Order: sequence, then structure tokens, then C-alpha cells
Amino acid sequence: MCAQLIADLHVHTTASDGTLEIDDLPAAAAEAGLEWIAVTDHDLAHPDLSDPVSTCDGVNVIRGIELRVQDETQRIDLLGYGVEPTAELREEIRRLQTDRIERTRRIVDRVEHRAGVEIDVTFEEGVGRPHVARAIEASDAPYDYDDAFSELIGDGCPCYVPRAVTPLEKGIRLLEDACRVVGLAHPLRYGDPEAALERTAGLDAVERYYPYETPVETAIVDDAVERYDLLRTGGSDAHGTTLGASGLSETPFEAFQRRVLDAG
Repeated sequence: MCAQLIADLHVHTTASDGTLEIDDLPAAAAEAGLEWIAVTDHDLAHPDLSDPVSTCDGVNVIRGIELRVQDETQRIDLLGYGVEPTAELREEIRRLQTDRIERTRRIVDRVEHRAGVEIDVTFEEGVGRPHVARAIEASDAPYDYDDAFSELIGDGCPCYVPRAVTPLEKGIRLLEDACRVVGLAHPLRYGDPEAALERTAGLDAVERYYPYETPVETAIVDDAVERYDLLRTGGSDAHGTTLGASGLSETPFEAFQRRVLDAG
């Protein structure tokens, strides 16, 4: 029998491209039997979480962030936990959110011109392609959510617009200054996982447990954990309202918990 998960350390809300309202987080966690949740919205720390670690209706909530960064060859995602935003991180977040809004406007213009329909998207912080895909699906355009990505707005598609990304070294520095733990997200999703894992030499952790869509070989992740003395994290990368597709059970969570709490 698999050990009961108690922590999901990779959750998105409506502050970015998830559908889970922050007020519904305790109920979703309870449904999944979770005691700990990390809210890791894209390029921002959730504005309604005022502390690095807090408790809400019996659920422990870690304020986190998922930050996309660019190295020499590929884009990777960093997860920061226990965020206490510095002035420099706040400024970078403002820059990225402004870019997200302007980029989404350009994508919507291209979609409406190409598909000949109007789509309803709210241009606000956290907006991104999933919002556009949902709006396309709800419109009169002949595309569902998956079609929107594969035919219109996915990388290399006719309506795709690239967005600003933080350089790797700057991103690491910003998160190290503001977070109690900094790790690499979903290392086996990248085009070059080995190169991505090399970046963990300068980090605290790596997302060892993740619900990949296809079977993956995790030995290279375990090798990185041993080589660089990394904490193991885990999470569902939830963008919906169901949590706990992956995460940490009590024993592997203990080391992470000590680091996050002791740093405070």
C-alpha cells in the first residue's frame, strides 16, 4: 500500500491560470486528505496570502511561486517556497505581469482575427494562455481547449506570442533572497532533463514526485538528489480543483518542513 500523501507542494489558483479559488483551498485539501499545501502561482506570490507559512481552516498553507527562467539552451521552471518578497522580486513580478497582460492582448487579437470570433478574456495579473484556451472553447470558434493549444496558441502555432522570461541566474538570485527553499520543478518535462538537473547544483531542492503524463525514468533525478544533497519535493501541479495527484508522504516531507519552518 502506498503511503498517504500529506503535502501537495505545487498548486495553482485563480491568481494565475488555475481554477481553484483561494477560499476553496481548505475544502480541496481536506477532500484529498492533505495537511499541507504550497500555492505556487506563475510569476507571483498569491496576494491573499500574507505570510510565508500560515494556517487556514486546519490546513497549513505555504506561500510559494513558480518562476520561469531562461538558461543558455532552454526554459525551466523554479519553485520558491516560504516567500517573503523583496523589493527586487516585487519589481520583477510587476514586469512579468505587465508582459503577461500585453502578450495576452496580442494573442487574443490574433485569435479573433484568425477565427473570426470574439473571445472573452479579462486582462489582469496572472492571465495566460490557459485563460485564452478556455475562452476559445466557450466561444463560437470550432475549437475545444486542447485544439486551441494544438492549432492556435501553442508554441509555434499561428497565434502564439512569446513572453518575457527572467534570466536563469537572476531568477535564482531573486528567489534565494526571498524564499526559504528554492527548487527545480518537474525536471523530466524539459527537452533536456539532464541539463535542467545540472542547474540544481545551485538550488535547495528538486520536484522528485510529479504526475507525468507518461511513464518516466526517475533514476537521474535521484542521482541529482544524492549528488547535490537536495531536498525532495512533490506536487500535483494542479490547475483544477482536485489536489493530491502527487506530493509527499509524512517521512519525505519532514526534511522539507524543517527547512521551511526553521528558516522562519
